[in-house]
Amino acid sequence: MKKTLWRVLGPLAVAVVLVLGVLLLPFTLGTPSQATLTKAASSLSDNVLKGQRVKNAAMADNYVPFIGSSELSRMDSFHPSVLAQKYHRNYTPFLMGTAGTQSLTHFFSMNALQHMTGKKAVVVVSPQWFVKKGVRKSMFDYFYSPSQVAYFLDHAKNNTADRYAAARLLDFPSSESDGTVEDALKNVALGKPMTDFQKTYVQKIKTTLLDHQDALFSQLFMQSNEGTLDKAAAVLPKTYDVKNLDALATQIGAKETNGNSFEIKNSFYNERVKRIEKNLKNSQVNFNYVESPEFSDFQLLLNTFAKKKMEVLFVIPPINQRWAEYTGLDLNMIEAFTRKVEYQLRSQGFNHVLDLTQDGGEQYFMEDTIHIGWRGWLKMDQSVQPFLKDLNAGPVDYKMNNHFYTKSWQNAKAPAVE
Repeated sequence: MKKTLWRVLGPLAVAVVLVLGVLLLPFTLGTPSQATLTKAASSLSDNVLKGQRVKNAAMADNYVPFIGSSELSRMDSFHPSVLAQKYHRNYTPFLMGTAGTQSLTHFFSMNALQHMTGKKAVVVVSPQWFVKKGVRKSMFDYFYSPSQVAYFLDHAKNNTADRYAAARLLDFPSSESDGTVEDALKNVALGKPMTDFQKTYVQKIKTTLLDHQDALFSQLFMQSNEGTLDKAAAVLPKTYDVKNLDALATQIGAKETNGNSFEIKNSFYNERVKRIEKNLKNSQVNFNYVESPEFSDFQLLLNTFAKKKMEVLFVIPPINQRWAEYTGLDLNMIEAFTRKVEYQLRSQGFNHVLDLTQDGGEQYFMEDTIHIGWRGWLKMDQSVQPFLKDLNAGPVDYKMNNHFYTKSWQNAKAPAVE
C-alpha cells in the first residue's frame, strides 16, 4: 500500500517541493529586454498591470505612465502611443489601465512603482469612474494584485491615507484571499502596527513568493499591439503639422462614422448600439457622477503622486454630446463633476489640468459614446507634447488635504466647491 501511494503521490509531492523551492529560494533573472519593454508598453495586459518587474524596468528608461481605463485601447492614428512613435518623441507612453481600472487599482499600482520620484505622468480621469457606489467589486477584484498589496503593507504608516486605503481594501472580497494579509490590513486600518508574525510573513514569505512569480510569469501571455500601432502610424505624414493632422483626423473620422447620426465609429455602433438603440433613449437621465466614493479613492492616487514629488497632467475627457442628448445625460451634471474634481486637484497644487468636457460636440472628437478619438487625441497632444518636453518634474508644492477622504466630500454637491 505504501509503495502504491508513493507511486501515485510521490511525483506530486516532489513537484510541489520543487515549485516552492523555485518560488522561495533566492534567485535573479536578467533585466527585461528592450523588445519586451516595447511590447509591454502598449500591451494593456493584465499581468503587466498587476506585476511590477516589467513596469519598474520601463520606468528606469524613458517610458512615461499614461494612466486611465478603456480609452487607452482606442489605438487610432492619433493615439498618444502612435504619435510618440511616429514623430520620435523623447518619451514612450507606458499604458496602464483598461476597461474596469479606476483610482483604487491605479493607487496600488503606482504606490509600488519604483523609479518615479521626481518624474512625470499623464492621467485620463473618466467621469464614468465616479458612479454612486464607486468601482465595482468584481472589477477591482479582477485587477487585484497581491504583490502590490504586500508592498503597501510593508510600507504602510499610521496616517489618514494608509488607514483609509486599508479600510477601503477590506470592502472587497479580494482582501479575504489571504487570512494573514487580511488581519494585517485590519491592523493598519485601525492605526495599529502589524504583529511580528504578520511582518515576517509579508516581508519574507509573501513578498518573496510574489516577486518570484512576477519574475517568472509577467512576460508570459503578454498581448502585443505593436502591429496595430505600426499600421496606425503608417497613415500619418512624415512631418508633424497640427493643421494638416487635424484635416487628416477630420477625413478619417468622417469616413469611420458615416453610418450613424451620433458620429461614433461605425463598428462600435453596429456591434454595440444598433440593436438596442431605441431602448437607450433617455436611459441616462438619472446618471450622477458628482457623489461617489471614487473621489476619496482618487485622493489616494493624488497622495502617491505627491509623495513621489511627481508632476502630473490630468485630462478630463468629454462625452459625445450627440449621444448625451439622445440618452438624456445631464451635461450640467458633467460640468458640476468637472468643477468638483478640478477643485480637488487645484486646491492641493495639481495645476496641470486639461478639461476637454466642453468639446463633446466637436466633430470627430470622440471615437464612440465616451472615448476620445481622432481630433480629440490630437487636441490632447497639444498639451501632452510640451508637458513631456522634459521628463523630470519641476518644483512641486503640494498641500494634501485629508478632508478629501471623508464621506462629506464624497457626497458634496457642486455648489460646495464653487
